[in-house]
Amino acid sequence: MKILVTGGCGFIGSNFVRMLLKETQLEIINLDALTYAGNPENLKSVEDNERYTFVKGDITNKEDIENAMNGVDIVYHFAAESHVDNSINDSDPFIRTNVIGTKNMLDVGMQKGIKRFVHVSTDEVYGSVEQGKSTEEDKLEPRNPYSASKAASDLLALSYANTYGLDVVVTRSSNNYGPYQYPEKVIPLFVTNLMEEKKVPVYGAGKNIRDWLFVEDNCRGILTAGEKGKKGNIYNVDGGNELSNIELTKRILAMMGKGEEMIQHVEDRKGHDLRYSLNSSKLEALGWKPKKNFEEGLKETVEWYKNNEAWWKPLKVGK
Repeated sequence: MKILVTGGCGFIGSNFVRMLLKETQLEIINLDALTYAGNPENLKSVEDNERYTFVKGDITNKEDIENAMNGVDIVYHFAAESHVDNSINDSDPFIRTNVIGTKNMLDVGMQKGIKRFVHVSTDEVYGSVEQGKSTEEDKLEPRNPYSASKAASDLLALSYANTYGLDVVVTRSSNNYGPYQYPEKVIPLFVTNLMEEKKVPVYGAGKNIRDWLFVEDNCRGILTAGEKGKKGNIYNVDGGNELSNIELTKRILAMMGKGEEMIQHVEDRKGHDLRYSLNSSKLEALGWKPKKNFEEGLKETVEWYKNNEAWWKPLKVGK
């Protein structure tokens, strides 16, 4: 069976590709435009694998998609612009990639007769949740341009299932962390800043709450939804590790042997959602459960960045 992974040189996509090559016999095509967060170094260890093919291409270009999707059975669509602060500064790339790009993927998928289209999304589409946990039936209330673009792409994908009969499954995961995450994101940013003796920037008082999901657990959740999920359904992928940003910061500081004097409180993000929280019982009913304990996963992540300065240092030049 042949699988197309979009955005396979990104953080989650590259972890997904490595997992498939290690644990399955699937043939994998990776379509990636190699924008700033798409790093070929993420898959250097598998580039000679005979079951892996890299195709440089942009999902905003239908011809690129058509070339990559020849003979493909299943699509796992990871490719997206994903940084909230960047979307607040300029939403154009987010609309272009996340909305138009997803529409192109769906159109070509229809044309090529793919068997299943797995669309990878985020808990941020539900908006801020003060109490309880978001279920797949909850209404969408995105509150920044990034999450709005992802909500639009989710609805587009689901509409192709309803209107055209395309076999679509959507996953929505909480905050991922782990190896190969671009150092603009909070955990690798804080770890690498502390390695460079720089302070860590905490928005406001750090009271915003996020759930943390180890990237490999998310990859297994996405694969489970792709293999066992029902057509036209959404599956939440939750780590079960809710922490305020200040609690997370203190854990990283302790793990790095640093004191709270390394915290720099900065002006809060515009429209900063207070809390995200997911109910993933629907996916768990298919046999999935997160395996990685947060303390263990955070320690593993910190150690990875400590041991891979050659990977992250060039990405922080000038930042």
